[in-house]
Amino acid sequence: MFGRSKTIRGRRSRVLIAVLGASALVMAGCADNSEGSSSNTGSCPTTTAAPDPAKPDDPASALPEKIKSSGKLVVGVNIPYAPNEFKDESGKIVGFDVDLLNAVAEELGLTTDYREADFDKIIPALQACTFDVGMSSFTDTKEREQQVDFVTYFSAGIQWAQQTGKPIDPNDACGKKVAVQATTVEDTEEIPAKSEKCVAEGKPPIEKVLYDRQDDVATNLVLGNVDAMSADSPVTAYAIKQSNGQIEAAGGVFDAAPYGWPVSKGSPLATALQQALQRLIDNGRYKEIATTWGVEAGMIEKPVINGATS
Repeated sequence: MFGRSKTIRGRRSRVLIAVLGASALVMAGCADNSEGSSSNTGSCPTTTAAPDPAKPDDPASALPEKIKSSGKLVVGVNIPYAPNEFKDESGKIVGFDVDLLNAVAEELGLTTDYREADFDKIIPALQACTFDVGMSSFTDTKEREQQVDFVTYFSAGIQWAQQTGKPIDPNDACGKKVAVQATTVEDTEEIPAKSEKCVAEGKPPIEKVLYDRQDDVATNLVLGNVDAMSADSPVTAYAIKQSNGQIEAAGGVFDAAPYGWPVSKGSPLATALQQALQRLIDNGRYKEIATTWGVEAGMIEKPVINGATS
């Protein structure tokens, strides 16, 4: 489900802390997600639905006919990345991203069909039209926009956390153990750059500790196995909240960038999603959903298609 090299940051953070009882998931590759007959496997739908004369401003009029006829959005998701997308105790996929995309689908007269996949297989599956849209806290980047289009819906940055009462400076963590999720932007860009700076200044490098799952990152900080963790801001905020005071923020949020829902390149679905989300922003439902999950700090006022800043 996360942020990652600008190619992989997209972030899905999965921060269902294991010490609180989160269970591991075996994530299926997109090749295994065809069960249940994907309505859009094959050539990507480009023909839009016929507009409803009675609803000239209806976002659903921009939907590809194939998607509107099926009545559902096939969504590729990688979890856990709380609070954005993860499973509750009953095994249901929940989170901020989930509630928001469900609301957008409702605006479009559609239901959502979530299909788990490895994070790095979601964009290829969109290109192959196995999925209609991706939902895994993808950071919209110029590099990714070469492969897919994005509809922005949130602004997230990087946030560090530390054990309570044991301060760590994110700008001077030389010689410290810092946990990150593998393949995230924190792994591929942020920590290497900061570590190189340490070495250039004659200080010891940062010891980057990699975990495949974001919840393991938070858990090992809680347990004191590392000095700090670095992740997307909503993920870190949620980890702090769930730790019951055992960890706290280390410094402020930095390097903010937009989260976006990826769709196949040139798909009119992007316009439909953008227009439906704007309705939710205008009528207050977007704020209601963000507030429920405690991520209102990252709300945006206007979704755009391909809004990468770097």
